[in-house]
Amino acid sequence: MRRRLTCKANSGRLTLAAVALQDHITRTVPVCFSNASRQAACGAAHGFRSHKNQSTRQRARDAEQTQGQEEKEYVLDRAPPPLTLAQRMGLVAAPSRRLTAEEWAEVKARSIQEGDSSQPCAICREEFRLQPQVLLSCSHVFHKVCLKSFEKFSCSKSCPMCRKEQYETRVIYDGAQLYREKCALRIQAFWRGYLVRKRYQTIRKHVPPKDHRLRRQFFEKKFQEMNDSLVRSCSTDVEAFLKDIDRSVAMSHDLLRRFDKSVCVFEMEDKDWLEAQEKAVQRGVQDCPICLNHLNSQNGLSKGGRNVLLLSCSHLFHEPCLEAFELFCQEVKPTCPLCRSHYAKMLV
Repeated sequence: MRRRLTCKANSGRLTLAAVALQDHITRTVPVCFSNASRQAACGAAHGFRSHKNQSTRQRARDAEQTQGQEEKEYVLDRAPPPLTLAQRMGLVAAPSRRLTAEEWAEVKARSIQEGDSSQPCAICREEFRLQPQVLLSCSHVFHKVCLKSFEKFSCSKSCPMCRKEQYETRVIYDGAQLYREKCALRIQAFWRGYLVRKRYQTIRKHVPPKDHRLRRQFFEKKFQEMNDSLVRSCSTDVEAFLKDIDRSVAMSHDLLRRFDKSVCVFEMEDKDWLEAQEKAVQRGVQDCPICLNHLNSQNGLSKGGRNVLLLSCSHLFHEPCLEAFELFCQEVKPTCPLCRSHYAKMLV
């Protein structure tokens, strides 16, 4: 009796296992159907396609609603189907568990640390730019289209980099964000360059350059502009014409003073005069370099009642000798007879 019950129980388990395996094979492995079964399958497929179209339209509506908002990441893989009876009974291995949000955050942090989004796609060797990109569960990043093409032509689902199988994919926007930042930096650089060039052109119109040749051309151009304006302003009114001439002459004098840097006025302070006097004492010169007479003075007068002048270059001369030298000097501003530098003078 026990044997019969045991045999019945074993046969029941075997029957249940066979049914479970047949159900699993029916759901996972494609088989040939009869006409009636094929019609039912076609109806089911049609229902699946209509459901897929509805889901696609719903996704498009969601995309239109989220347009203008911040781009959100989402898992690209579909939700796994429910477990079959064979998987529940342990006859067939169940699919692996899907990654959680925390695990996806770790995968993305590892990808950011390796800098995959800043590098070209490993399949097409082009930058990501604004094209959709996917992050694999192995932390590698590819173009979405490139990954689909790779899966299609390789007939397997394995990572092109590390060959990991049965990976999960997640849509990310790191490459698009990096591309936008790069474009913004480039636009800012071009704008700053435009502002600098415009400011430089404005400065060139008003500030004379330091180079002597360019400086001369700058003032020649200014003179030509003033002459042209003077010619254009000529009329039968003599008084206005003479006033324009006086104004033009005054502007010309001003430009000449600015052009000739050599014509400058020394403003010596007391400290500078003391330093010049100390240099003259250290030099120990006793004779005037022009008349070769002694410079020894008492109460500011030398022998013969001639005053002694101290120049800003620390050289000493008799006042009449220096005035005679300045009288016969052909330069606009006389220079020191010894060092040929412009000077200011003071009575000793």
